[in-house]
Amino acid sequence: MKGKKEISINLGPWTEASLEGLLRASSGIRDTGDRIVSLSRPFIGTPYRESTLTGSASEPEVLTIDLAGVDCFTFIDYIEALRRARSFEEFTAMVREVRYRSGIVAYSNRNHFFTDWSVFNAGSVSDVTGVIGGEKARSVRKCLNRKEDGTSFLPGMPPVERDITYLPSGHVDKAVLDALRNGDYIGIYSPQPGLDVSHVGILVREDTSLLLRHASSAQTNRKVVDQEFSGYIAGKPGIVVLRPK
Repeated sequence: MKGKKEISINLGPWTEASLEGLLRASSGIRDTGDRIVSLSRPFIGTPYRESTLTGSASEPEVLTIDLAGVDCFTFIDYIEALRRARSFEEFTAMVREVRYRSGIVAYSNRNHFFTDWSVFNAGSVSDVTGVIGGEKARSVRKCLNRKEDGTSFLPGMPPVERDITYLPSGHVDKAVLDALRNGDYIGIYSPQPGLDVSHVGILVREDTSLLLRHASSAQTNRKVVDQEFSGYIAGKPGIVVLRPK
């Protein structure tokens, strides 16, 4: 671990030079989704690790970059930051921009929810769930961060009213699958009060296969893996689709 008080960096198996090399190798990929898929591929096998970020309502927030282990959300944090960067220095700056509203490092400014991206990073990511799903999509008003018993998932953070559009998994037919693009960010919709999604990953088109690349907490995985998309979402409540611009 290195860095100073306001930033903590652990590159794990990476070095600044190898990350620069990854960025150079993907710099010629013009399609945004293809670039995301290319950048995320070397992270397959990265260990799953929870609670790598530092900060809470009572503990000062630290800009943390930890590539030694990721959860499902920090994984897409880092990939989205890489796809916007051209150098290691820009990557660290982009982590700040992706993770925090207006790039201000504070627990209260952190994008804690998946749909925060489409609200606060609207210049870079858009919610296309309704566009893809059409009349098959559903919309529900949720009070994010407020549990059914009235307590908070994130102590010290206020609840937020938001309309969540999702596509029930039973309606993810061939037309929907064909409309999904390489590099789309996929959230697994959660019907639980106070949450928008329960898990996130990256949609990958590989030959004739459609995969979900994600940091899996399942005991059989505990790492970043590719799984067949339709099989993975079968039985899940639904999906939310955010598309990088």
